[in-house]
Amino acid sequence: MRLDKFLKVSRLIKRRTVANDACDAGRVTINGKPAKASATVKVGDVIEVGFGSKAVKVEVMDVQETTRKDDAKELYKYL
Repeated sequence: MRLDKFLKVSRLIKRRTVANDACDAGRVTINGKPAKASATVKVGDVIEVGFGSKAVKVEVMDVQETTRKDDAKELYKYL
């Protein structure tokens, strides 16, 4: 699954266009390397998203095309 879509489906970022902008600005990394929006996300990857002065670091637990709001937090765990 594409990185921008995973960020939206997991609800780490609200909209896919915002996820694209964050990737283009270099605020998103996969396994410590800067990632483009088109990068492939797999189970076990560590994603870090920079929000201003804070950073959110999560490990991918599952990859699904769609999910309900209540189940979105099962797609990742915080590190």
